[in-house]
Amino acid sequence: MGLFALLLYLTRSMFNLILVTFILTYLMDRFQVFISRKLDPIVRIDRRAIIGLLYLIFVGGITYTLYRYLPVISIQIGELVVQVQHFLKNPPDNAMVLYVVELIGKTDFSSYMKQGADLFYQYVANIGKVGVQFLLSVILSLFFLLEKPRIIQFTSKFKDSYLAVFYTEIAYFGRKFANSFGKVIEAQFLIAVVNCVLSVIALWVLDFPQLIGLGIMIFLLGLIPVAGVIISLFPLCMIAYNVGGFIYIVYILVYIAVIHAIEAYVLNPKFMSVKTNLPIFYTFIVLIFSEHFLGVWGLIIGIPIFIFLLDVFEVTTDEDEKDETTNEQVG
Repeated sequence: MGLFALLLYLTRSMFNLILVTFILTYLMDRFQVFISRKLDPIVRIDRRAIIGLLYLIFVGGITYTLYRYLPVISIQIGELVVQVQHFLKNPPDNAMVLYVVELIGKTDFSSYMKQGADLFYQYVANIGKVGVQFLLSVILSLFFLLEKPRIIQFTSKFKDSYLAVFYTEIAYFGRKFANSFGKVIEAQFLIAVVNCVLSVIALWVLDFPQLIGLGIMIFLLGLIPVAGVIISLFPLCMIAYNVGGFIYIVYILVYIAVIHAIEAYVLNPKFMSVKTNLPIFYTFIVLIFSEHFLGVWGLIIGIPIFIFLLDVFEVTTDEDEKDETTNEQVG
């Protein structure tokens, strides 16, 4: 494990490229396997053709979205930031609202907002560098998936070389990393997509402004387990008050409760494995420490990394122990 950690430390300057490449590769591979499994009973299609079509749709969709909606998205996100700042600086003369604003001021919510805004504007300022990194990630993941069998066959040759010791350790932790980190990232992505779609529908019914900007915000915060729903509650309630007063805040609170119930009782059991069923206390502790050491990225990958470490140290959950006991009894 020390070698694996040293490898990650030496490549820390390429962290964004490695992480985005891994996430893209894992998600696209899962999509390809899912599509092939559904189509094989009807007609067999070469996996490379499916991968090529997926990347064509992906790149084409991003290109069209940037061309069509980037100016609109930039304006709407700017207006959202202005609305939130205006609400915080000029709260309505109401005891409850003043108390909530004061509570927000005492928490780190404002720092999260500032950090997220700074990160967004920094990415916009360095759009060329970010674009090149993303393009490299797309190309690397595409070539990896197209040549996946050949890459696996070539890499296996290190097993019989002088680097066998290093190969064995890296291969072991690589499999653990893909099985735990990758599955949690996939689950977080799917949950974020479902939450975003349901949220935008609800906000459209309530006649909220800047739906595209709000949708992006909800999707990004949806990638943060548990805490993302709570963080999104603050700007949504502020905008709800500006749109329709206290009754709209009640609507938003009810909507958040319904979304959280759907996530807890429907999405999590469907997308998450039992190993990711962490107590909320552990979830918040991991998010606090990962945000401190990794910044905004830590809020997204903190839980997957923690699950990976649990998997490495073979920490079993209550569900795992129950399954083992049941198997022993059956045997």
